[in-house]
Amino acid sequence: MIIDTTEVQAINSFSRLESLKEVYGIIWVLIPIFTPVLGITIGVLVIVWLEREISAGIQQRIGPEYAGPLGILQALADGTKLLFKENLLPSRGDTRLFSIGPSIAVISILLSYLVIPFGYRLVLADLSIGVFLWIAISSIAPVGLLMSGYGSNNKYSFLGGLRAAAQSISYEIPLTLCVLSISLRVIR
Repeated sequence: MIIDTTEVQAINSFSRLESLKEVYGIIWVLIPIFTPVLGITIGVLVIVWLEREISAGIQQRIGPEYAGPLGILQALADGTKLLFKENLLPSRGDTRLFSIGPSIAVISILLSYLVIPFGYRLVLADLSIGVFLWIAISSIAPVGLLMSGYGSNNKYSFLGGLRAAAQSISYEIPLTLCVLSISLRVIR
């Protein structure tokens, strides 16, 4: 059986076409996820910039103006500075609790994205108890705040952790009651 060069070229072009279809499929799956994330990120950057400009106007001082045009990139500069800061651990505290606490807080928030539908058939974890799982996972964050405050072995840091956890819980209770009341109404 002899295969000529035109058949080989047709097979190669068909395999390229199939791989392009796979790439396009992956891109179209990722677009509904990254569109709201990009929109929220840009919205937060604009709100931070407006807050700094309005605060500077109220306090009669110069606002952020050196990082990019009109200080638009100031929030990105602050985030970069935060990433490259030296990681200080308390000498007399529990370093494991101090390090694991913020991780628990961030991981619980990131895990709550599992039940959010990003498209018609694009849900990372399709559960029938999605709202209740979202409430349960997001209520773990105050534990991380409390752990990092306690792990520093400093009474003021511990009070700050208690305050942050109490504030987080005080936001979660009304949110949970609203969500549960709507859920119970829909169940009937």
